[in-house]
Amino acid sequence: MGFCGWADVNERNKIYHDNEWGVSVHDDKKMFEHLMLECMQCGLSWDLMLKKREVFRSCFDGFDYDKIAEYTDADIERILNTEDMIKSPRKIAAIISHR
Repeated sequence: MGFCGWADVNERNKIYHDNEWGVSVHDDKKMFEHLMLECMQCGLSWDLMLKKREVFRSCFDGFDYDKIAEYTDADIERILNTEDMIKSPRKIAAIISHR
């Protein structure tokens, strides 16, 4: 199969390209995951988002938006102090408040 130029960078991008990119999403939790990745990506590379996806999954309760909506300032601090996490309080707060 041919790849878009951006997908031919590494295996992680190839897998994303073949299995997720351009595929309709009808599951609310999966859609929230994609929106969360987009929010965290602002100003950064998509490859970095794919690389950190498991860190995000761990920090944000598997992208469970009901749990995330209940997060407090203590959760923001917990997330900010997580190794390999993107250290942006504003992005994290935006995800929690869904704004």
